[in-house]
Amino acid sequence: MVNQLKTPEDRLQELGIELGQPRSAVGNYVSCVRTGNLLFTSGQGVDQFHGKLGLDLSVEEGYEACRHSMINLITVLKNELGDLSKVKRVVKIFGMVNSAPDFTQQPKIMNGASDLLVDVFGEKGKHARSAVGMAQLPNNTAVEIEMIVEIEE
Repeated sequence: MVNQLKTPEDRLQELGIELGQPRSAVGNYVSCVRTGNLLFTSGQGVDQFHGKLGLDLSVEEGYEACRHSMINLITVLKNELGDLSKVKRVVKIFGMVNSAPDFTQQPKIMNGASDLLVDVFGEKGKHARSAVGMAQLPNNTAVEIEMIVEIEE
């Protein structure tokens, strides 16, 4: 069970995860938009994993790709909020999986992101989720994830 007294930053450190700088946008958009008490992120892919799940990559590699994509998203949150304890609740994540035509294990792939959110945020990290297969993603990245987060000041 997650110790509720530990901060998300403490949990990241325990997991051996260091957050760097957010990735630069590759178009005319921003990494996140805050409206009211909600934060909407742009999709975050991964640099380390390319190709189609079920053809070029295994389920295990896809799980790791989603974990790395979620680290990129948490980096965006940290950059925007300064303190991850301001996350009141992860509301929803939307996962796009670069899939071979007959690949149907997108939910198993997306568990890499979901498991990390619960590891870092505890109960606040439990969320609604979509996991869908895509014919292709930009730069042949394996996954891309976007999220909606409720925040508190």
